[in-house]
Amino acid sequence: MATQHSRAAARMMISPAVILLLLWMLVPLGLTLYFSFLRFNLIMPTGNEMVLGLFGQGLRMPGPEDLTGWDNFYWFVTDPSFQAAIFNTLKLVGGVLLITVVGGIFLALLLDQPMWGQGIVRIFMIAPFFVMPTVSGLVWKNMFMNPVNGVFGHIADALGMEPYDFFSQSPLLSIIWIVSWQWLPFATLILLTALQSLDQEQLEAAEMDGASWWSRFWFIMLPHLARAITVVILIQTIFLLSIFAEILVTTNGGPGVATTNLTYLIYVSSLLQYDVGMGSAGGVIAIILANIVAIFLMRMIGKNLDA
Repeated sequence: MATQHSRAAARMMISPAVILLLLWMLVPLGLTLYFSFLRFNLIMPTGNEMVLGLFGQGLRMPGPEDLTGWDNFYWFVTDPSFQAAIFNTLKLVGGVLLITVVGGIFLALLLDQPMWGQGIVRIFMIAPFFVMPTVSGLVWKNMFMNPVNGVFGHIADALGMEPYDFFSQSPLLSIIWIVSWQWLPFATLILLTALQSLDQEQLEAAEMDGASWWSRFWFIMLPHLARAITVVILIQTIFLLSIFAEILVTTNGGPGVATTNLTYLIYVSSLLQYDVGMGSAGGVIAIILANIVAIFLMRMIGKNLDA
């Protein structure tokens, strides 16, 4: 039984790691919040330089040390690209979740069946999850979806069809497919693990009572997978809200703003337009929206974890 002295010693030993972790999280967050209230544009004068006004008077240009209040938040939210970025983010998250959950259930049922080389098949199934997002995006862009040199383009030519330009005609769907390909193994692994924990005696009893395969799946397997599906949705949503690399290496947010999500819009404001203040305001807004989504998901489906 732990004594008061041992508990105090444990707290003392773990405190450096906890303090370092808090600093690692709070310092960047604090700087982001600080910069979001500043007029901080890297291509503007420092604030100490004087320029001539319309009638020759000296004017001081605003610089990084000038507080702007809520102006950065206002200009970021009223940016014409902001609404499109929000809708694209929701479509991206929803589309990937739909494909990975449905596809993960199907593949989990398939991989749960006895087959020759089952271990090798499972290893190859999980492999895409370990591919870097940039590599995944470039491979799909150049090797598969390129209308001239891609595999799909050659197949269309062989069938006498016009090659389909995925990133011009269906840019957001192409991004959803690439991200889903990478996250499908994760969903499959979680769902397969849950499926293998199902008591086979229940399925055998239902089969002996004359229940069809669909009835066994709908009334026994699917309720058993409910908690695993909840875990998949919660974890993937957290990561999918910040999808960036796949968009950067394939479409650069285009055509227009067709594939611009909230993360890419922050990147454009901060690193392409050099407006650190507005980009930081966008980061704060993204944090707030991500927490709202997380709270909503936890209240809606998180209760399955306690079932």
